[in-house]
Amino acid sequence: MTAVIQLIISVVLFFVLFFGIAFILNMLLKSTWIMTALYPFVVFAIVDKISTADYILKPSYAFHMLFTGLKNMMPADIIMLSGGFIGAITAGFVIKNLRKSGYTMF
Repeated sequence: MTAVIQLIISVVLFFVLFFGIAFILNMLLKSTWIMTALYPFVVFAIVDKISTADYILKPSYAFHMLFTGLKNMMPADIIMLSGGFIGAITAGFVIKNLRKSGYTMF
């Protein structure tokens, strides 16, 4: 029961976190879907647990660790990360609707 409550709270937190980050990036860069395009790289950084420099210095090791991390993800991890992705997509639609409504700031 506790794990289900933690999962629900985690999904909501990931949704709000990535909605906020995507919304701010969309406002600053005036690009509606930038966070949606960058989200896989954020997931890779969360999953692989290695330095980003290793992708340049030791690419075979880095990609091996990345694929191992992706392969070993638990269903709860996938659900949480999907909540963040949905938050980033939602921010894109919100910004798009705000621009359509006449808000020039966005």
